[in-house]
Amino acid sequence: MRVLICPDKFAGSISAVDAAAAVADGWRTVAGGDELTLRPLADGGPGFLEVLGEALGGRRVEVPTSDPLGRPADGWVLVAGEPAAPPVAYVESAQACGLHLLDDTERDPKVTTSYGLGVLLQAAVETGARQVVVGLGGSAVNDAGAGMLAAIGAAPLDAAGYALPYGAAALAGVAALDGVPRLRQVSLVAATDVDNPLLGVHGASSVFGPQKGASREDVLLLDGALERFAAVLERDLPTCPPGVADVPGAGAAGGLGAALLALGGRVESGIGLVRRLTGLDAALADAHLVITGEGSFDHQSLRGKVVAGVAAAALEQGVPCVVVAGQVSAGRREAAAAGVTEAYALVDELGSVAEAMTWPAEGLRRLGTRLARRWSR
Repeated sequence: MRVLICPDKFAGSISAVDAAAAVADGWRTVAGGDELTLRPLADGGPGFLEVLGEALGGRRVEVPTSDPLGRPADGWVLVAGEPAAPPVAYVESAQACGLHLLDDTERDPKVTTSYGLGVLLQAAVETGARQVVVGLGGSAVNDAGAGMLAAIGAAPLDAAGYALPYGAAALAGVAALDGVPRLRQVSLVAATDVDNPLLGVHGASSVFGPQKGASREDVLLLDGALERFAAVLERDLPTCPPGVADVPGAGAAGGLGAALLALGGRVESGIGLVRRLTGLDAALADAHLVITGEGSFDHQSLRGKVVAGVAAAALEQGVPCVVVAGQVSAGRREAAAAGVTEAYALVDELGSVAEAMTWPAEGLRRLGTRLARRWSR
């Protein structure tokens, strides 16, 4: 039997690479003769570069950067491409903007900044790449890329002409951008797992702000600040499309999607891009079963995330798709319509959320064993 194992990371507990290996280890204890293909995936968030590096090879460029509070952080850029084609540079925003870089007590989207992403973006431009793909997801920021723009040469100013403090709250006083972004005419792609606009009830502040530490009052403040900043982007950046705040994906990663669109970039499905670059469809064509997964399999999982992308591809090719997750709350009918055959939770296997977070590899090995007993021929 040929089995394709292609999970996303389980946020806060285990990487996609390690999750795939754990499921495979469990499967082999029952059906060692089966052919297992491990193809860990990502949708633009944490683990994006690790997954692409596994699939594409390429060159790793180390880049010291800063976290959402301005502290030193380690980052890197992946440079890859076909020998006869211009190189493409890949950047993971979560390396500088990730929620995982902060303790719970440090989460405050009014003050967190995307400046560190600008450092990574500038380094990617300086590799000589003609295109830079920025993976968006898992961010702790809500500044619509204001910090990133400052790092690449277009600093937000107040009405008196002074540079604004970092963070989204300060954008309530933004009046202009100063300078020209240093991008050497590269093309930009924002790889994201969401299609939210920048503003309103479905926007960055309302939907994602609370998980980053925003109160109800903060959400109203932040949404107003981003509305003002969007108007400045449209006025001061010639590359910014009209109505940038309403473009699907503009609200990704705290509005980083809007900033990349304003710089002339385009939005692309993160899992769609990874699906293409990792050869997922070719691997599926040769599989009898596909196993995917993530930390929480819920209604959002079926809107552009890894599980949705894998299930859709499996459905197209008539391959059964099994989901393993830390927790499962997605409705069965909704999941089945998306192409999911079965779903299993680590919480059920290990007994509690705490155990699932502490011992994810053990839980995934157990589920791999269980699935082999059920599915192996």
